[in-house]
Amino acid sequence: MNDPFKKILIIQTAFLGDVILATPLIEKLHQFYPDAQLDFLLRKGNESLILNHHYLRNILIFDKKRKSASLFENIRRIRQEHYDLVVNVQRFASSGLITALSGARHTIGFSKNPFSFFFSEKIEHLIDKKSGKHEVDRNIDLIKKFTDDKRLRPKLYAKEEDKEKAKTYKDEKYVCIAPASIWFTKQFPKEKWIEFINQLPKDLKIYLLGSPADNSLCQHILDLSTNKNVQNLSGKLSLLASGELMKDAVLNYVNDSAPLHLASQANAPVCAVYCSTIPEFGFGPLSDFSNIVEIKDSLYCRPCNLHGYHQCPQGHFKCAMDINIAQLNEVLMKVL
Repeated sequence: MNDPFKKILIIQTAFLGDVILATPLIEKLHQFYPDAQLDFLLRKGNESLILNHHYLRNILIFDKKRKSASLFENIRRIRQEHYDLVVNVQRFASSGLITALSGARHTIGFSKNPFSFFFSEKIEHLIDKKSGKHEVDRNIDLIKKFTDDKRLRPKLYAKEEDKEKAKTYKDEKYVCIAPASIWFTKQFPKEKWIEFINQLPKDLKIYLLGSPADNSLCQHILDLSTNKNVQNLSGKLSLLASGELMKDAVLNYVNDSAPLHLASQANAPVCAVYCSTIPEFGFGPLSDFSNIVEIKDSLYCRPCNLHGYHQCPQGHFKCAMDINIAQLNEVLMKVL
């Protein structure tokens, strides 16, 4: 398109990590269209991630608990805005319907979306183990025609109060561990985390991070650990404050889950533990210091699924149980 976009909407109504991985689109679109109004539609509960974003004007909320009503409320509001460009990063029907009915001059999204045949343009979204293309690059493919294809790291903007809150925990050398995941088969087992924590150097403070829903898991790990230098911060820090704390950690241990992407946007040193999934799916860490820990031998059933399961389909969970704690320690030795 020859004339510049003046009003742009980005749609990503999936999970926290998916929103973080969509933020390079905000940065790149602002870079190429600095005077454009940039808006973002995301699911209710994820808005805290971008409320303080420097380049967004409006944040629209899709409430999946009242799905039909919220769907048509958003369609109505979006049509009233008369967007020049709608970029749909989500691959499911509801976001596709919003895009198709947006009334935007130009719409673009992934061909996997069931409503993509209504889009002005559709781009292939290919998760290929051989290419190992990162999700950030797949997202940028949506707009490279109007910008470029250079990768940008995800970026969030913490409030000063988040920075100050995190600063109170930075008085000594520390590591952060985010032990939880929505999916059981993505989560390194709690007994393994306990074993690892008990082997950590005694001069290292250990912070357990997570949402309020992760508090019981973190408390269980703390209670059963013999290491007296562990503190449970799950539910006590906002997502952005957690990201600020991760930034200055000696190392951050995460699963293949949202905290991994929180570390990436902060360029925080990270060790990502992969159980049932594999980094070749394209959701790996992007920090300058990034290490992957996974089983050393191939396993016939791994990867079993792109997103993970609530229990191991084979009943043995060898993809997690066969990871040696020494592998986690080896990564720590690199930074110590």
